[in-house]
Amino acid sequence: MKRSHITGLALAAALGVGQAGAQELTGTLKNIKETGAITIGYRDSSIPFSYLDDNQKPIGFAMDICYKIVDAVKKELKLDKLEVKLNPVTSSTRIPLLANGTIDLECGSTTNNVERQKQIAFTNTHFLTASRFVSKKSSNIKSIDDLKGKPVVSTSGTTNIKQLTEANAARNLNVNIIPAKDHAEAFLMVETDRAVAFVMDDILLASLVAGSKEPGAYVISTDAFSKPEPYGIMLRKDDPAFKKVVDAATAQVYTSGEGAKIYDKWFMQKIPPKGLNLNVPMSPELKHEFAKPSDSPDPDSYKAM
Repeated sequence: MKRSHITGLALAAALGVGQAGAQELTGTLKNIKETGAITIGYRDSSIPFSYLDDNQKPIGFAMDICYKIVDAVKKELKLDKLEVKLNPVTSSTRIPLLANGTIDLECGSTTNNVERQKQIAFTNTHFLTASRFVSKKSSNIKSIDDLKGKPVVSTSGTTNIKQLTEANAARNLNVNIIPAKDHAEAFLMVETDRAVAFVMDDILLASLVAGSKEPGAYVISTDAFSKPEPYGIMLRKDDPAFKKVVDAATAQVYTSGEGAKIYDKWFMQKIPPKGLNLNVPMSPELKHEFAKPSDSPDPDSYKAM
C-alpha cells in the first residue's frame, strides 16, 4: 500500500510537471500548438523573395527560409503535422496583419530598421540591399538630382517612398511623388511613361527589369537613397519564446551552408515561371552575415570583414 501510495504521488507529480510545461507555452507558440496551424504572410510580386508562380502558389527565397522555420516550430512543439496557411500581404498591410495576429511570419523583402522594430520584431538578416531607382535609358537620367521636377513612383508603405520624400525635401527636387499599390504597378508606370523612375530596393528593380519585355531598355542608378540595408523575416514583437525558435532556425540555415544553397537556387539559376536568371552573386557583406547571423537594423553593422 505504501509503495502504491508513493507511485501515485510520483505519477501525480509527473502529470503536474507535464501540465506546467504545457502551461509555459505563451504567445505565438501557444496559439500554433492549440490550432495546429501557422500562418505565413507572402508577397505576390517580390521576385525572387516571395511571389506567385504560374499556379498562383507563393514561392521564393524568403518562402524557402520560412518553410525551414516552420519545420523548426513543428519540431519544437513536437507536432506530428503542422498546417501552413498562406495569407497575401502588401507593403501597407504586412505590419498591421502581423500585429493583429492574422499572420505569424511575414516572408518577403521587408527592410529591418529601427522605426519598424518599435512595432514588430525581425529575425536574422537574409539579404542586404540599397534603395536606388530604375529608369529608361532613353530618359538619360544619371543621378538623383536629374529627377528634379519629374514624376517618380515608389510603392506605398515602403521605406523607399519615405527616403524619396526625404530626399525630395532635402534637395528641393520638386519631384511629383506617385504612390503605387505594389511593385508591379510601379514598374508598369515607368514602362508606360507615366513616371520617369521607380525608387525601390535595387535587387527588386533588377528582378523587374529581368522580367520585362525589353530588359536592355532600362538602367538602375548607381546613385543610392540609402546605405545597404538588411532584409529580415518579420514576427510579432514581445514574444521572446517564438523569436528564440525562429532565430535559432534561421541561424542554423545560414551557418550550415544551407542558406548559401538556397541563395544560389534563387539568385544564380533560372527561376520559375519565366526561367529568369538574376545572376546576382552573394555579396561579401551577406557572406559575413550568414557566418555570423544578426537581427541588427543598423546598416553600418553590415560590413564584410
